[in-house]
Amino acid sequence: MYPQLQINTRKIYENTRDLVKYCHENGVSISGVIKGFNALPVVVNEFIRADCAHIASSRIEQLIEVKKQGLDVCCMLIRLPMYCELENLVKYVDISLNSELSTLELINDLCKKNNKSHGVILMLDLGDLREGFIDESEIINAAIYVEKNLEHIELKGIGTNLGCYGSVRPTIENLSKLVAVANEIEKRIGRKLEIISGGSTSSIPLLLDGKLPKGINNLRIGEGILLNRDLPDLWKVSVLKLHQQTFILKAQIVEIKDKPTYPIGELFIDAFGNLPVYTDRGIRKRAILAVGKQDFAMHEKLIPLLDGIEVIGSSSDHLIIDIENCSEKLNVGDILEFDMYYAPMLYLTASNNVKKVYVDE
Repeated sequence: MYPQLQINTRKIYENTRDLVKYCHENGVSISGVIKGFNALPVVVNEFIRADCAHIASSRIEQLIEVKKQGLDVCCMLIRLPMYCELENLVKYVDISLNSELSTLELINDLCKKNNKSHGVILMLDLGDLREGFIDESEIINAAIYVEKNLEHIELKGIGTNLGCYGSVRPTIENLSKLVAVANEIEKRIGRKLEIISGGSTSSIPLLLDGKLPKGINNLRIGEGILLNRDLPDLWKVSVLKLHQQTFILKAQIVEIKDKPTYPIGELFIDAFGNLPVYTDRGIRKRAILAVGKQDFAMHEKLIPLLDGIEVIGSSSDHLIIDIENCSEKLNVGDILEFDMYYAPMLYLTASNNVKKVYVDE
């Protein structure tokens, strides 16, 4: 049945294994982020088999499911916990990222009540303007407070996020600030921090160039393992010959027609309230496939695997492609394949209307 998402577990395992090994040799542990594929259990198992130091997600429900499967792994919540999640956090999650002392107080109280302990990583905002203390003295004082006053919380370390909201690039300069703050905290509390987490996939280029500041010993990686698209395509960095085409969308053609390339009539907005820009290229052959934005969100992040195909647009349930210059003759009923960037993977793995097929080859 189509549409179908083919997931290559061997490629994902080998990508994870090779990156974990390389990072370990350079003193960096990998927290494998599972939210990009919606924690599909088969893929989670490949992360565990490849020895990720932590299984990480922004969605606590995914970590709860990992624990309920009886998997003996350290789980890390990488979105700041909500008050309504704290009981489950203490029960199921080993480490969480935090930036609010009021939340930490509540976690400590719940840990005390349940005779448990919980690890925390305090987040420092280095300018990306997502989560974290933006004042360096504030995070230092918070770390001292947690160490000295919250006896059921273990201060594991500090971390940062770059590139996810403010599109700020990880550099030697900004990540060195993270290390400097960690060093000051260590001096003030009298011990070494276990984790200094220097971001996500976007920090890998510094590691490959030997420029990741000494002291950073953890990265939280999802896309760089799963797709290996952002680093070679956007950052122009070759990553250990990691596999691509790990998640392949297969969709069926339901119409082929020669049609104008510019809409006929008065233009207003599309189904999503947008006014797209069209270019008049005359009459061209185009095909419609039975899959749409509801499944992949962003058609521009799909990569056709057949030469001469151009993705034109999409509606909720249709993907429209130009096949005028296609290298093969196509017919209604044919199946086309697409590699992808991060957004389609995130949506396709969550869609109940897309069949998941696992291959080991």
